[in-house]
Amino acid sequence: MTSNSLTQPLIEIKNLRKVYQTPAGDFTAVNGINVEVQRGEFVAIIGKSGSGKSTFINMITGIDRPTLGEIIINGAPVHSFSEGQMAAWRGRNLGVVFQFFQLFPTLTILENIILPMELNKLYSKRERRERAMHLLEKVEMTEQAHKLPSAISGGQQQRVAIARALANDPPLLVADEPTGNLDSKTAEKIFSLFENLVASGTTILMVTHDSDLARRVNRTILISDGEVVNEYLVRALSTLTQDQLVEVSRGIKPQIFQPNSSIIRQGEKGDKFYVLLNGKADVYINMPGGSELQVNQLKPGQYFGEMALLGGGVRAATVKASHDGPVSVVALNEKSFNSLINDSRTLREELMGLVERRNTYNQLHAVSSLDEKALGSILKEAKPVIYNEGHNIIKQGDVGETFYLLLDGKVDILLKDEHGDETLVDQLSKGSYFGEMALMGNKRRAATVRVS
Repeated sequence: MTSNSLTQPLIEIKNLRKVYQTPAGDFTAVNGINVEVQRGEFVAIIGKSGSGKSTFINMITGIDRPTLGEIIINGAPVHSFSEGQMAAWRGRNLGVVFQFFQLFPTLTILENIILPMELNKLYSKRERRERAMHLLEKVEMTEQAHKLPSAISGGQQQRVAIARALANDPPLLVADEPTGNLDSKTAEKIFSLFENLVASGTTILMVTHDSDLARRVNRTILISDGEVVNEYLVRALSTLTQDQLVEVSRGIKPQIFQPNSSIIRQGEKGDKFYVLLNGKADVYINMPGGSELQVNQLKPGQYFGEMALLGGGVRAATVKASHDGPVSVVALNEKSFNSLINDSRTLREELMGLVERRNTYNQLHAVSSLDEKALGSILKEAKPVIYNEGHNIIKQGDVGETFYLLLDGKVDILLKDEHGDETLVDQLSKGSYFGEMALMGNKRRAATVRVS
């Protein structure tokens, strides 16, 4: 594999469409899906029954063929393959895990895993056995190697099915409802196994009805009526139900803002809530004298505008499209926004917490940018404290109760790993601040701050 191929998406799906002919007329199951999946991603595919997700996944695995569009996996145009070409390609490049395991009942666990290697003429006879045992060890099933599938539990059979899917070392693993037939405890073990596989470089597409599992993957693709709901909208509003997300997506159209143009302005009345779909947006607050101070930068999947709708009705900051390109956003009016948070207590609590943190964050930036005279008037009751070289001002893991402004000198920010080794991750100088994170959320100090 060339270095260039490693930078390309593992999966590229372009304008994918599937139309079935029925006695009642044509039925469009998948309608113009465009998706890319990067190498090493763990992606959940969700959607209600009949949404088109099964048709979508079947076209990726070659079980079904598209009416229109392209499916390129690891550089191969699988949409154009014949049945024979597809079978040969699938055997070496794709592992599939089914909800009901699909193990051969008359073969032992070990033989079930060896079979794909034999069918695809991979490895020598001895290597096949060694590799099968290695995979069984990976899924903690070596002691069951010589048993028949009927002699082990459903969760154990699913582990074996995963080992079999990995037999030919495929770059892509597709799991169709892999936990749907398992109890919650066993499902958690299977999910942890998937996480370990992703950590070692395997790309996984997982079809699931489990919303809790779907929230724990790298990305979520929500399919509704054969179309993909914008994934950044799904990410931003992840606490909503699938039905709520679909309803939101149907009622709004993306808006484009050119570089440096204002999306909202500080001081104006706020009547919309925004989700950033593409590009970057910079957040500014007004300073004395008419200048602006940039306090944050937002990326796709983040939202803004909620502070005015939940608070006093006036924008607390200005948000502009960044200078390096246009941005795409969707906007919900006040009525739609209020309807959402009334229907979702979790979303309302998340937004209220974010409002509090953003207010604190903006105030901290404003304070840190003041000149010494203005800062002195604010802190006239506070006396400076001098720390000598090497002194720990705060320690990682301690409970945080104090916020610090650095008046002079430099401090090092250090992170300690599980072995107790410290790594220097940043250095702050005059005018900086630290210690705010423990006051804004997690009460424990996230790092050690030491005088340089």
